Amino acid sequence: MAALAAASVAATTAALSYLDAKYHIRQDWKIISGKKKAGKLLEQAIKDKRVSQWYFFEKHAQEKPNAECIWWRPGSYTWAEAYHRSCQFAQYFLGQGVKPGDLVALFMANSPDFLFAWLGLFAIGAAPAMINHNLSKAALLHCLGIAETPFVLADGSPELLARIDEVEEELGAKGVKVVKLAEARAEINSLKGERPGDELRENVGPMSPFGLFYTRYGRPAARSPKLYGKENDELTNSSGTTGMPKACIIPGTAGFFHGVSKECGISYVQGDNQRYYDCMPLYHGTGAISGMTQILTGMTLCLAPKFSASRFWDDIRDSKATWFVYVGETVRYLLAAPPSPRDKDHHVHSIYGNGLRPDVWKPFRDRFGIEKIFEFFNSTEGMLALDNPARGDYRAHSVGHHGLLLRNRYHNTYIPVAIDPDTGDIVRNPKTGFATRVPYEAGGEILVAQPSPYAPPFVGYHGNKEASEKKFVRDVFKKGDLYYRTGDALRRDADGRWYFMDRLGDTFRWKGENVSTAEVSEVLGRHPGVLEATVYGIGLPGHDGKAGMAAIYIDPAAKSFDYDGLLKHARTHLPKYAVPIFVRRIKERSATHNNKQNKVPLKNEGIDPSKVNGDPLFWVSEYGKGNSYAPFTEKELEELNAGKAKL
Repeated sequence: MAALAAASVAATTAALSYLDAKYHIRQDWKIISGKKKAGKLLEQAIKDKRVSQWYFFEKHAQEKPNAECIWWRPGSYTWAEAYHRSCQFAQYFLGQGVKPGDLVALFMANSPDFLFAWLGLFAIGAAPAMINHNLSKAALLHCLGIAETPFVLADGSPELLARIDEVEEELGAKGVKVVKLAEARAEINSLKGERPGDELRENVGPMSPFGLFYTRYGRPAARSPKLYGKENDELTNSSGTTGMPKACIIPGTAGFFHGVSKECGISYVQGDNQRYYDCMPLYHGTGAISGMTQILTGMTLCLAPKFSASRFWDDIRDSKATWFVYVGETVRYLLAAPPSPRDKDHHVHSIYGNGLRPDVWKPFRDRFGIEKIFEFFNSTEGMLALDNPARGDYRAHSVGHHGLLLRNRYHNTYIPVAIDPDTGDIVRNPKTGFATRVPYEAGGEILVAQPSPYAPPFVGYHGNKEASEKKFVRDVFKKGDLYYRTGDALRRDADGRWYFMDRLGDTFRWKGENVSTAEVSEVLGRHPGVLEATVYGIGLPGHDGKAGMAAIYIDPAAKSFDYDGLLKHARTHLPKYAVPIFVRRIKERSATHNNKQNKVPLKNEGIDPSKVNGDPLFWVSEYGKGNSYAPFTEKELEELNAGKAKL
């Protein structure tokens, strides 16, 4: 009988293990139960009037005052020192007339003082507006105007400060005070740094700001780092279209959940003695929120002024970092460096970020000995949150993962629909006017149900009701329903792995087929010598749709490049209609201030040899049917415009 019972237990255990391996029940339940626990803690914090993120920081400072809080090459800070410094900033802001509920603009380069100012604002019930310090004149005034801030704190290089100098008089006329930290430092240092009273934070609630963050910026001249900071007010927003940035309040619930995430078992950085390296700009959501998260959860934050491929690994080794954060093409830049015997000489076991391309995922992981790549997917608006802690190959290249429980939970919250790539509109049934959801495995633009118990409400762009309304779509599946448009196309396979397909506006139609720029970019990026491929569609006279074009950045160390081999490679791995007709060899990477690809200037310059800054242009000869990329000059452009060449 005992043997029979033991056999039954063993069989049951084996069956449960199989089901868990197939449907990831334990993984999902850990996430669900962790969020429930965090929700209960939030309810109690609301009752106790202790929602402010300040209390998480204060708790760690009291528990381990002599441990290292911030590693910074010029000089590090213990938790006690960081706490005192943050209190000094808090008292300084109060002395400047900053009140609970205010937004204070931080126009600052990365430094510990940036973090102390942020924490000091938390201490008095205020919050920061994160201003991109590369902006100037109209764009800078626009972003400061959105924040409606009474106060700007500026710190950084002379070039950075010159940009705020240009607009200081105009800001002063509007009652906005600008203070340079270098000029205020002596006053701040002289303050005793008393702890601000709890009454300043008692009105901080779940929807109080963790910070004001702006949608993604881009610069038409961003291929040249030398041009950063010069006047250039044409920007791109999060959808990649030209226009001034919009701003989103990240609510206090985000900061609260970050603070309790480790306690609730939902933190991505697990274990003791973890050290997190952050060289992404602190005005940007990924670098800022992930960096502040480490402080709120008691981790040591290792901070750098900015990303530098040449200094990166020295910082990693000297700081003894065990994690680092990446954005966009950061990892590609590191992989492009020549191999070194010290490639695995570091303590990093995990990396966290978004935008890691499939063609560099495994090569980077294997070359540098990374155990876990934690890729996430989200946006400034925070409406589509996916996580993928990937060990090994099973989840490589995906941006999120849902087991059976989460798939059921989000089935009517995250819904894929088909989009017309020419108009960008949701495809609707001509009879009913309703959309038809497409299979997850096929993928489409993801709509987020509003309201939903499993997704946050879209609170809108700060001070921009018109832009906020444009993010909503109504009467999608039935009269009266409401959805948020993410502008991102994703698919989810049968095992629950989510994959990014393309951003709305990046997909284009050619020869009656939809071309995914992300897919083409990933394929071209695997060809030897191509360090980066930026893919986009361009309109041609006398042709329907848009022809594919790739701006490629070739390894500078390469003595030659096989363009015909690139064409053969593309034709081997891509559908015929997706193979780029045009290729432009760029001299410098096409990247924004935050290492994300910037297509706007490339699209604007198109295939006009007079507009491409001397970059060589090529096209598939014999009007798209040849086997080589031949030079494309003014002569070929004239033939194309005259209708003599038909692709």
